Amino acid sequence: MAEKTFKVTSESGIHARPATTLVNQAGQFSSDITLDYNGKSVNLKSIMGVMSLGIQQGSSIVIKAEGSDADEAIAALENVMKKEGLGE
Repeated sequence: MAEKTFKVTSESGIHARPATTLVNQAGQFSSDITLDYNGKSVNLKSIMGVMSLGIQQGSSIVIKAEGSDADEAIAALENVMKKEGLGE
């Protein structure tokens, strides 16, 4: 299992557009990928799951991946988080 913790830096948090970008990226991998926030864990391949969390600026989130391409998935999602200005 691979995981990475991020601090959300985007002023609007993780709303519809960036959530869609993350979900689309996660969907490229066969690993099971989850996003943990505030004691809840959702499938990062589900836009409704991600949107239901209401992630705000300053929040700490953990992205976890388990499977044959887990490390690649985490690296790609980290790239999206940074490139989109969502977190660090």
